[in-house]
Amino acid sequence: MRTLRLLAVMMFVFPSILSAQSATPEAHAIRAVLDKQVVDWNRGDLETFATGYKNSPDILFIGSKISRGYSQMLDTYRKGYSTKEKMGTLSFSELEVQPLDEQFATVTGHFHLERTAAGGGDTDGHFLLVFEKTPAGWKIIRDDTTVPPKKTCE
Repeated sequence: MRTLRLLAVMMFVFPSILSAQSATPEAHAIRAVLDKQVVDWNRGDLETFATGYKNSPDILFIGSKISRGYSQMLDTYRKGYSTKEKMGTLSFSELEVQPLDEQFATVTGHFHLERTAAGGGDTDGHFLLVFEKTPAGWKIIRDDTTVPPKKTCE
C-alpha cells in the first residue's frame, strides 16, 4: 500500500519537475516574442509583427518561395496578407523551444489562420524557426513554414 502511494505521488510530482526544468528563461523569452507576434498579427499590424524577425539582410524565410533579408520577408507578408480579412486570426500551438546554446534556439510548432472564405479560408501548417539572441532580444533568423496543399474533392 505504501509503495502504491509513493508511485501515485511520483506520477504527479515528476512531470511538473520535468516541465519546470525544460521551461528555461530563454524559452520563456522566446515564447514571449511569439505571443507578441500573435497579438500584433491579430491587430492587423504587420510592421510590428515583423519586429520578431532580425532586421538583417541575412535572414531566410522559406514558405511557398524563399525570401532573403528583412525587406523581402516583409514585402512577402505585405503581398500575401494585404488586408485584415486575408490576415484573419492567428494562433500557435504545439510549441517546442529547443535551446542550442546561449545564443541560438529552435522552435517548432503549428499555426492556424482562421479566415473567412473571402479572406482565403482557414489554413494551417507547421514551422521550424531559428532564433538568435541579439542585443535587441531574441529574434527569428530562419523561418521554414510548411502549408500542406488544400485537399480537393474527387
